Amino acid sequence: MSGVKQYDRTALLELAMDLFHRQGFHATSTAELVSELGVNRKSMYAEFGSKQGLFDAALDHYNATSLTAVLAATEADDAGIDAIRSTFAGFAAASEDWAQGRGCLLCNTAIERAVLDQASGDRVDAYFERLHTAFRSAIAAGQRAGELRPEADLDDLAAYFTMALVGIATLAKGRADPDRIHAATRVALTVLDANRPVGAG
Repeated sequence: MSGVKQYDRTALLELAMDLFHRQGFHATSTAELVSELGVNRKSMYAEFGSKQGLFDAALDHYNATSLTAVLAATEADDAGIDAIRSTFAGFAAASEDWAQGRGCLLCNTAIERAVLDQASGDRVDAYFERLHTAFRSAIAAGQRAGELRPEADLDDLAAYFTMALVGIATLAKGRADPDRIHAATRVALTVLDANRPVGAG
């Protein structure tokens, strides 16, 4: 039937997201996208407007799917400091598997595109804010539970863990030795121990 789409938008976004994740925006040509997505150029432009439009949609899809899965423990309603440990341990483990040479798509975008493109920059800003909010909420819960000193600064700690997770993702993108990524993760998490109440545990 004429005019009926012969493709699924979500499936296209999954394919585009994977290609951008592996290669980045600049190294991915329109010809590669057409080949990878299995649609003609006209259909791709009709659906997404441009390569940039497709990239923006892929970032939004990544934020809603992959990043949500990575942050599931820390963003859970009952998240506390154990959730922060779980999130970092999970990403460190991923450096031995899918994250090796890929890292985090939004982190990669922060390096490659944030200062060059307003739409990408806005999404990166939202990404950093999402990390900060998730960590701050989990840290506050740990503080209420008596697992962290009452005078511990929530914003400072949330900023630190945001920086640490982005750094670990960058190491994974650069194919750093997973043993070193695990080591960096262990050291990063000692900040939680350093902020435990005196005499705890």
